[in-house]
Amino acid sequence: MEGSKDNTTWSRRLPRMLLGVTAVVLISLLYPNNLTFPYQFELNQTWQYADLTAPTAIPILKREERLAADREAVLRNLTPVYRRDTEIAREARAEYIEDFSQALDSARARNNYPGLLRQPEAHRLYGLELLDRIYQRGIVRLRTEDEARSGMASVIQIVDGSQVNTRTIGQVFTTPGRARQWLTDSILYTRLAAPDFLVPLLEDKLRYNVIYNDSLTNRLREQTLEAVSPFDGLVEQGDILVRQGEVISDNVYQKLASYRRLYNSNLQGTTTYLSVFTGYTLIVGLVILLLFLYLRTFFPLVYVRIKNLVFILLWPLLYAIMVRSIELAPGWSAYVVPFCIVPIVMRIFFNERLAFFVHVAVVLIASFLTSLGYPYTFLSIMAGVVVIFMDIDTRDWSRFFSSLILLFAFYLFGYVGIQLVQGAGWSGINYVDLLWLGLNVFLVLLAYPLIPLLERFFGLISPITLVELNDMNRPLLEKLARQAAGTWQHSLNVANLAERVASEIGGNSLMVRTAALYHDIGKLKNPEYFIENQTGPNPHDRITDLESAKIIIDHVNEGVKLARAAGLPDVIIDFIRTHHGTTRTEYFYRNHIKNHPEREVDEPYFRYDGPLPVTKEQTILMLADSVEAASKSLKQPTEAELYDLIDNIIRGKLTNGQLVQSHLSFQELEALRRIFRSVLKSSHQLRIAYPEEEE
Repeated sequence: MEGSKDNTTWSRRLPRMLLGVTAVVLISLLYPNNLTFPYQFELNQTWQYADLTAPTAIPILKREERLAADREAVLRNLTPVYRRDTEIAREARAEYIEDFSQALDSARARNNYPGLLRQPEAHRLYGLELLDRIYQRGIVRLRTEDEARSGMASVIQIVDGSQVNTRTIGQVFTTPGRARQWLTDSILYTRLAAPDFLVPLLEDKLRYNVIYNDSLTNRLREQTLEAVSPFDGLVEQGDILVRQGEVISDNVYQKLASYRRLYNSNLQGTTTYLSVFTGYTLIVGLVILLLFLYLRTFFPLVYVRIKNLVFILLWPLLYAIMVRSIELAPGWSAYVVPFCIVPIVMRIFFNERLAFFVHVAVVLIASFLTSLGYPYTFLSIMAGVVVIFMDIDTRDWSRFFSSLILLFAFYLFGYVGIQLVQGAGWSGINYVDLLWLGLNVFLVLLAYPLIPLLERFFGLISPITLVELNDMNRPLLEKLARQAAGTWQHSLNVANLAERVASEIGGNSLMVRTAALYHDIGKLKNPEYFIENQTGPNPHDRITDLESAKIIIDHVNEGVKLARAAGLPDVIIDFIRTHHGTTRTEYFYRNHIKNHPEREVDEPYFRYDGPLPVTKEQTILMLADSVEAASKSLKQPTEAELYDLIDNIIRGKLTNGQLVQSHLSFQELEALRRIFRSVLKSSHQLRIAYPEEEE
C-alpha cells in the first residue's frame, strides 16, 4: 500500500516536473552563449564599483571617431589596382610582323625606301623593340576618378602576372595618342633612314593593355583596412583602470571598453558555452522552482491544474523570446517590452499576490537577456507594482487610459531619477529611451484583446465574461425564469446573498454571483418536482422515495449538461457540480427509513455525487444555497429561531465533512455567519419573541 501511494504521488508530480524542466531548458537556450562583462558603465557617469585593476596587459581601443578618421585617410591614399593584359602586346607584335613583310615587298616592287631595303631586318627588329617598350611601359585606360587625381605623380599599381609594380601616372601612357607621340619622336631621332615607313605600321597597333581591376582593388582595400590598428596605447598589468566614485571620462571609458572587449574575446569556445549555459540554467531553474513552491504553498488550486501551470510558465518564456529578439535587432531598445501586460492579465484571472510574484519572476529572467542592467530591472518591477495597485479595469476604457498615463509618469520620473543618480545630468538624459518607454505603455493596450483569447484557450474566466454571463437576457437564464420561476427567484436570492459574503471576506464576488445564477439550471428538466416551483399537488406523492431522491440529485448532472451545451466556462460548471457536495437528500432518506423499517437502507442512493467545494467561492455558494432555501421554511420566525437555523446549517456542513477541502478560515466562516444573519434578518418578517409569564 505504501509503495502504491508513492507511485501515485510521483505520477502526479512528474508532469509538473517535466513542465518546469522544459520551461527552464527552453528559456536557457535563449541566453547568449558567452559570458558578459560584469560591470555596467556609461560615459560621464560615476563608477559605482570598487577600484578596478588591470588583471593583464590591455591594448587600448581607439575612439570610434579616431579609428574612422584613420580608415578614411587610408582609403583616400589607396592606390587603385590595374592588370596588364599580355595578350594585347602579343597580338600587336604578330600583326606588325605580318604588316611589315607586306610593306617591305611593296617597297621592293616600287624600289623606294633605299635605306630600308639595305637594312630590312634592322628596321623590323627596331619596330618590335618600340612596340615592346610601349607595351612594357603600359597604355593605361584610367578610371574617371583616377584621371581627376592631381598631377602626374599620382600612383597606381599594375599587376603583371605574379609581380606587382607601382607606377606614377607620368610613367605610363594614359592614351594611345600619347604612346603614338612618343613613337614618332623616337623614330625621328633614330639613325635609321626610313622613319615614315615604320610610323604608320606601328601606330595602329597601339591599344590599351592596362585595365582597372575592381576585385583586386577591393581586396587591397580590405587588406589595407585590416592593417589599420584599432589600438592606441597599452594599459600595463596592475595599473588602476578606474577608481570608485571617479567620473568616467573619455580616456577612462576607452580603457574600460578595451577591457570589456578583451574580457569577452577570451571567453569563447565549447567549454565556455557549456559553463555559461549551465549557469543560466541554474539561475532560471531557481526562479522557476521558487515560482512552483510559491504556487504550491499559497495557490494549491492553481498548482494542481496543468493548464494553469502552462499558462503561467508561458509568460517568462514569451518575454525571454521578446527581449532576446529585440537585443539582437539593431536600432531597437528593450525598454519597449511591455512587461505590464503580465500583472494586468494575471490579476484579472487570479489575484494581486500571484500577479506580483509572476511579474517579478518574468522580469528577473528577462533582465539577464539585456545589457541595460539594474535600471531596466528596477523600472520593469516598479511598473508592475504600479498597475497592480492601480487596479486597471479593462472594462472601463476611460479609467484604462488614465491608468496608462499614470504608468508613463512613473516610468518618466523613475528613468530620469536613475539617469541623474548615475551622473548623466539633465543634458545627458537619453530622450530616445523615453520614446521607447512611451511605446511600451502604448503596447500595454494589447492586454485588452489578449484576455478573451487566453481565457478561451486556457479555460480561464475574466470579469468581462462574467459580466456578459450576468445578463438576465441570456437564453439559459431567460428560460429558467420562464419555466421555473420559483427556482429563478431562489437563484437571485442566493446570488445576492453570496455576492455580499464574498465581498466581505475578499472573494471574487462577481464570479460567485454569476455561478449562483446558474447553479440550479438543472431543475429545468423537472421543475415541478422542486418545492419552490410547485403550485398544485406534489408529484413526489405518486413515486417512491428512491425515485424522488434520484430526480432531486440528478438536477446537478442535468445542470452540468445544460451548462456545457450553452458553452459556459468550466469554472462556472465546477460551481454547479459542487454546490451540494456529497450531502444527502435528507427528507427522502428519512422518509424511506420510516416507510421501510425492515429493509437495510442503501445510503449512496440518497447522496449527491459531489465533489466537495474546494474554493472560497464554491463554499460560499454551497452555504448560501442551503441557508436561503432553509430559511423559506420558516414562517415569521423570531430572531433566535432564524439565527439557530443558520448556525445549525453551518454546523451540519462542518460535521458532515462538506468543508474539509474548503479554503475558508474560521475567521472567514464567522464573517460568513454574521452576514447571513444580517441579510436574512432584513429579508424576513420576524415576529417578536414574547417573554414567558412567570409563575
